[in-house]
Amino acid sequence: MELTRRGRYGLTPLLFFSNMLIWISAVIVMGILSYFISVNNNQGSHIIYEEVISVLTVVFFLLAFFIGAYPDYLLIFNLVFSYLWIVAVAFTTDDFTHSNSALAKTVEAFSFIAFFCLLFNVVHEWHIGYGGVRSTSRV
Repeated sequence: MELTRRGRYGLTPLLFFSNMLIWISAVIVMGILSYFISVNNNQGSHIIYEEVISVLTVVFFLLAFFIGAYPDYLLIFNLVFSYLWIVAVAFTTDDFTHSNSALAKTVEAFSFIAFFCLLFNVVHEWHIGYGGVRSTSRV
């Protein structure tokens, strides 16, 4: 099976694997941030934003496995979430860079993995949806 051919649910194997990494990363980030919030309620607005983005990703990326049959919607979906996650990566870097906690470093790492996979999804969907189409009109 080719890596750029759409599978049973409309996702290519690369997009399916990338979506799985995004979902798993969001679950890990959600769990650790939930623990941070439960231990200390005075975390600030950055950690709440990161938690909301990870929860939304966990919920909506279950739908991404089924909207793969509609590539234009999947491209927009990935584009929106990539912008949300780049802000989350910036916030986690700002909050946890100088922390000595292994859990904080884990949140940073998995936030970056989620963003990088989303960026890959956008580039891959753009290439498949628009890069491979060549116009033959003489207008």
